[in-house]
Order: sequence, then C-alpha cells, then structure tokens
Amino acid sequence: MRIFENVDEFEKVVGEEIGLTEWRTITQEDIDAFAKVTNDFQWIHVDTERAASGPFGTTLVHGYMTLSLVSGFMFDTYKVNGLSMGVNYGSNKVRYPAPVLVGSRVRGRVKLVALDREENWAQSTIQVTVEQEYNGEQKKPGCVAEVVSRLYPAPATS
Repeated sequence: MRIFENVDEFEKVVGEEIGLTEWRTITQEDIDAFAKVTNDFQWIHVDTERAASGPFGTTLVHGYMTLSLVSGFMFDTYKVNGLSMGVNYGSNKVRYPAPVLVGSRVRGRVKLVALDREENWAQSTIQVTVEQEYNGEQKKPGCVAEVVSRLYPAPATS
C-alpha cells in the first residue's frame, strides 16, 4: 500500500500508476451472494448447468460485481492521510472490455488520472483496470473505470 501524507503529496503523482493489488479468485459463491444482494438472478450468472452449455461454457461474474471490486482495489493500493473523509462522487466512464468467468483471478491496476482542488475539498479521478487471468492465461481487462472521489481535509488543530 502506498501512503500519501496529505493531498499535496497525492497531487504530485497525477498521471502515474499508484498501485497494483494482489490477485483474487472469484468463486461461484461470490457470484451467488452478489445475485442475492442485487436480486439479479440471470441464468448466465447463477445457473451453472445451463451456463455450461451457454456461449461461455460457464457462469459469468456480473458486470456490476466486477465494478464493485474497484472500491476495494483502491483501498488496497493507497491511502491519503490528513483527511476527515473521502466520498464516492461517481464515475466518469465504465467499460467492460471482456467478460469475467467464474474461477478467474482478478486484480486492480490503479492510476491517479487527475486531482482538482477547490477551497474546502479536492476531487480525485482514479482509473482502475480490473485485470484478469483465467486458467493461467491473461485475458483482456474485465473492467476499466474512472472513479471520482471527493477528499475533505481534516480540520486544522490548534
């Protein structure tokens, strides 16, 4: 994990890759739990028998599940000290270049794209590429997302 002492230090790495997470294997249990929480039980995700004879030969990770991993990848790669809080402000762009199959290993490649300053906060734009490997073979990314966060400095203490 890369630790930045404050927003000023964080701003110095705009345009740079700031981290790469460890690999994580996505299981059918993970997919089923996501389906339960989101009420998305489309067969391509949860019906292992039907999916085995489908176009991919197995179940797929939900696109939104892949996207939801981005937040954890960011927490795993960097921390900015001196903040009272950071909040998710949204996403500029999200793409799914390739499906992620059950049993894939995924990891996040994190890059600080921009940091804009306002009087009482800063806004970061982070690009996270969800890299994937299936059966030992590197595949096209499962997701590439630009995530926007608002960073609020902690109040100065006397």
